[in-house]
Amino acid sequence: MNTLALEKVIEQVEKNNRVALVTVISESGISPARVGLMMAVEDDGKTTATVGGGHVELEITKQALIQLKIGESNTHTYRGENAVVEVFIRVFETREKLIIAGGGHVAHELYKIGHLQKFYTVIFDSREDCANREKFKFADEIFQGDVGANLRDYNIDDKCFIVACGPTHKQDEETLRATLGRGAKYIGMLGSRKKIKSIKEHLSGEGISDKELDSVYAPIGITTGGDTVAEISFGIFGEILAVKNDCTINHMKDIKK
Repeated sequence: MNTLALEKVIEQVEKNNRVALVTVISESGISPARVGLMMAVEDDGKTTATVGGGHVELEITKQALIQLKIGESNTHTYRGENAVVEVFIRVFETREKLIIAGGGHVAHELYKIGHLQKFYTVIFDSREDCANREKFKFADEIFQGDVGANLRDYNIDDKCFIVACGPTHKQDEETLRATLGRGAKYIGMLGSRKKIKSIKEHLSGEGISDKELDSVYAPIGITTGGDTVAEISFGIFGEILAVKNDCTINHMKDIKK
């Protein structure tokens, strides 16, 4: 069995990229398609392996791109002049990304919660002893070095939930500077009201709009009544989940059915 399509799907899933796996499940007539043939289709239309080639494959690829766009798996039947080919298009969606700009105690607790909740976790920190595989064993990606520069080079979209919790005000300011206005679903920043006010004033002076600055969740998190690192981290992640699910935070006992 040709495994190229499967290998490409695994590669793209591990990179948290959307990809479709097309499998021929039935065919009749005159066609190069054969039951069991598989093809991987990426977001940009690039294909790996084949389901027979020619016009049949071209039309099936177009359908796979449609399925990728709407994020749904489904069967599709191609009906040509001399052939009928049925395929199953399995769409592998991206996971939400928890991007943590910082590698300290709060960052580590957040990473553990994010990993347990099946978020794709990404760590950014300038310090070698904080951004490494030993500390963040199960992180999907780790970037050590200039946090601002690395974030500017990183793809950010509406699947991204960003937490600025660096060791200095400067790093957190650089995190906001590098990520605001790029489509993240959530950006939050750890710190005192004094720190937050100072950073927002700096960025406002650089021309970043009040609307963008007001979109930052700072002070970050929902109150849990506790002040331990774990309790603060649960409060932050609770806020992230509320934003992810477009939910107003309420006590369940207060919600009338």
